Amino acid sequence: MSPDPRVLAIGRDAAFESAASLATDDVPLAYPDDTIAVLRARLAARRYTCVSDIPVVSREGGALVGLVQIEDAVSAADDTLIAAVMDADPPRIAHGVDREQVTWKAVQHRESALVVVDDDGRYLGLIPPHRLLETLLAEHDEDLSRLGGFMKSAEQARHATEEALPQRLWHRLPWLLIGLAGAFVAAGIMGRYEDTLGRMLVLSAFVPGIVYFADALSTQTETVIVRGLSIGIDVRGMLMREATTGALIGLAAACTVYPLVRIGWHDATLAMIVSLSLFSACVVATGVALILPVTLARFRIDPAFASGPLATVIQDLLSLLIYFAIATAMLPSRP
Repeated sequence: MSPDPRVLAIGRDAAFESAASLATDDVPLAYPDDTIAVLRARLAARRYTCVSDIPVVSREGGALVGLVQIEDAVSAADDTLIAAVMDADPPRIAHGVDREQVTWKAVQHRESALVVVDDDGRYLGLIPPHRLLETLLAEHDEDLSRLGGFMKSAEQARHATEEALPQRLWHRLPWLLIGLAGAFVAAGIMGRYEDTLGRMLVLSAFVPGIVYFADALSTQTETVIVRGLSIGIDVRGMLMREATTGALIGLAAACTVYPLVRIGWHDATLAMIVSLSLFSACVVATGVALILPVTLARFRIDPAFASGPLATVIQDLLSLLIYFAIATAMLPSRP
């Protein structure tokens, strides 16, 4: 039998908790030819883990054929057939789908629960609302832990506030040392352009602003791409949109900065250097934010780490190089 085409079959080879691990079979089942009275009697016979959504399965083979909401079951007449009140095409999800993709599909389809099926569409269990909520909170913890770039899992994030001092240092210090190494490289870059700074010392005043703006834009782009990768969205269509967005933001920032610098410092050359550097840094930072997560994902490395300190160091150094390269090219040489 060929797989059911209605199954949300993304990420079947998930390495972490899957849809099947979140599902429970401690829910009432109904058959299409049952009446509401039969279902109510089944509900009254024992206590279930979840009764908000009632899967409807075939009597032969156990294939999922529908889903009944508890409010529909309560409001219908006793002699009404289940087939008359069920949703005949409810969202269903394959048993191997990663838990983050499970919650995304629940939100996307505005479902309080999801039915888990096998590759042939046979009913395996139901992911109840409280499990979906727990998973959403766990994924939120995990995303926050990875934002800092020093924790790999939600479990580590949950225990971070209770860790002993040696563990805290072990988790945080290596990534901070990478940032410190980047600072030394940045100092070397500025030292190499000492002659350029000597020609216009005020250039140093704009370094923090250019680096910050490009880094902030890159972080926004990385967040969108990493999220898309983590929930199984095809990011190819997102790449051009994000690249265009980054370029337009850089252009808007450059157009805003040019008159401000021109009026504030009474120097057209300085204004042009700053605005061109800001635009170029934004374009490059967006490119790095697009390429790095996708590249890491291809090598089966968690792309969430692209938004950590390592990516920040790379983007900051590139922004400095762009800024001073443009300044060197535009400023007249010393006699």
